Amino acid sequence: MAAIQLQNYTLVITGAPYSSQAPQTALSFAQAALAKGHTLDRVFLYGDGVHIASVLCTPPSDETHWPAEWAKFLQQNATPGVVCIASALRRGLVDDAEQKRHELPASNLLEPFIIAGLGEWVEGTMASSRVIYFHAGG
Repeated sequence: MAAIQLQNYTLVITGAPYSSQAPQTALSFAQAALAKGHTLDRVFLYGDGVHIASVLCTPPSDETHWPAEWAKFLQQNATPGVVCIASALRRGLVDDAEQKRHELPASNLLEPFIIAGLGEWVEGTMASSRVIYFHAGG
């Protein structure tokens, strides 16, 4: 039997929680990959995927809180969660620095996510053996 070649993945999520399956599918993939010994370089949120990183998300109590699930997963596995700054600002998602810079009344970025530019995506594509995209579909 051939040995499994371990991979280092960057995941890119473009679908929002509660309007697509992308965040759920990506989390299931990430958990399975780590369980098999693979590694995650980073998770990059782009487009509507940035809604995963909102501290203001409040689903009904009988639904899974996908932002909280992602935050817990990232913290437990020391995996960077990177939010595209352009996508975030367009959708009203800001960290403390952007809140001050744009003189907004509050920040709403969920820890441990960070806001960064597309350079983080480029670094992830270069550092990883595989980049997997989870789109909204449709």
